[in-house]
Amino acid sequence: MHQLPRVNKVIIAGSRRQDPYISEIASLFSLLREAGIIISVEKRLADAISPLGIDICDCEIIESPSADAQAVISLGGDGTFLRVARWVGKLEIPVLGINTGHLGFLASYTPAESAELVRLLRSGEARVDKRIALEVVLPEGYDAPSLPYALNEIAILKEDTSSMINVKVEVNNHFLADYTADGLLISTPTGSTGYNLSAGGPIMVPTLDITCLTPIAPHSLTFRPLVISADDTIVAHTTSRATQYRVSLDGVSFLMPVGTAVKIRKADFTPRVIRAPRKSFADTLRAKLLWGLR
Repeated sequence: MHQLPRVNKVIIAGSRRQDPYISEIASLFSLLREAGIIISVEKRLADAISPLGIDICDCEIIESPSADAQAVISLGGDGTFLRVARWVGKLEIPVLGINTGHLGFLASYTPAESAELVRLLRSGEARVDKRIALEVVLPEGYDAPSLPYALNEIAILKEDTSSMINVKVEVNNHFLADYTADGLLISTPTGSTGYNLSAGGPIMVPTLDITCLTPIAPHSLTFRPLVISADDTIVAHTTSRATQYRVSLDGVSFLMPVGTAVKIRKADFTPRVIRAPRKSFADTLRAKLLWGLR
């Protein structure tokens, strides 16, 4: 964790569905302007909010993130935050999430907190947590997605409703297990409260340098989630009665033929998440999981 310097330029990115929050978004733009912060807007978001009356005439409209930005504000839910984090990628610009979606482990601030967040950006009081991302490497001859990274998890899944799959896993060239299941998750600590949690995996403090292998509906009760070092390299060789299996990166999926292997390793960049100094991961867990509620 380190402190974020005073911010002079931000990028605003996000989902296209912002209709219920137009007045709050307009207020955010006004607050940023009043604070003297230069604003760039992701084109897909600009195309959505400009017809709704948001004044962006003095903003630079961009399709790729600019390296001189000091922060990115993500408008949407956790899914949008994950997309924006991949979009920023190797530039390692810190991302701040304002929740205009459904979930809020990553996009943990509300539109009503915009004034406080702008104050934090200008004061230099905001904190930046470093996270890890995962990268998928495909065999020669196969094309990976343009952004082959995941901040939450990489999932190896059976195709639709087809029969179960078998995933033979090696860690650092050592055989680990043959998982017979509906799928296998390789989750980061950031993603531990998502798909991993629903599949029975552990909650991990998001700044830790570890990953977790969590089988999905395994066909043996002896298979359990396993935490390993984030520096370990995983090779997963998948077979099935079906002809294809699915690889999903934070919900963005593609198909691979059975019999092929994918390599999963820690990405060579460090995603950064902005948070207020008064907010902790423990606070988020209590609020989102209703811990202690009577």
